[in-house]
Amino acid sequence: MKVIGAGFGRTGTRSLKAALELLGLGPCYHMSTVIAEPYRVRQWLDVGEGRSRDWDTLFDGFRSALDWPASAYWRELAAHYPEARVVLTVREPGRWYDSVSATIFRSALEQRARPPLRRRMIRWLVARRAPDFALYPRMARATFIDPVFGGRIDERDHVIEVFERHVAEVRAVIPAERLLVLEPGDGWEPLCAFLGVAVPDVPYPRVNERAAFRRKRPRRLARLILRGR
Repeated sequence: MKVIGAGFGRTGTRSLKAALELLGLGPCYHMSTVIAEPYRVRQWLDVGEGRSRDWDTLFDGFRSALDWPASAYWRELAAHYPEARVVLTVREPGRWYDSVSATIFRSALEQRARPPLRRRMIRWLVARRAPDFALYPRMARATFIDPVFGGRIDERDHVIEVFERHVAEVRAVIPAERLLVLEPGDGWEPLCAFLGVAVPDVPYPRVNERAAFRRKRPRRLARLILRGR
């Protein structure tokens, strides 16, 4: 493991994943990896519910790891991989909350409510065709929604306070020479200087914006139902 991401979801982690892979520091483990390979949901459920912390098996074949659920365990990963650099992706707290509440947290809150008949049917089909992925809401609660936010993801002030405290804790714990704080829009230069690599002759990636996140969900569920992954 060469790079550990300590940033919360919706802080530019998907763009950073693409950037690291362009720099030769991939494959990069990301929440999108879990979604694409649903058997990994059970692995993280074992982590979240205290049955396993076998990081080497979980990240086998990966050279970097970002985003939830991995970033919820940044302390453990930084200790387990002492030679890895740590990148803390951040953004303005209010804008971050607006983004995460409209995407990741919105999906989680929908799981708590009694959905309309159509959505209940989709959940039933997913549970039958892709039982590993059907455990995703439970895994998300066990790995970051409950331990990081105390389950209170619908409380704006609380969530922002957790975000700001997290940033301060990472800055305080990780030595300055091992840590890069990266904001959206910083581009290649600080990242490449931190990693000691040349700046690529291509624009810094910009992917997984809020609208794209919402568009992908129906296609992802349809694929799971049709393929039974």
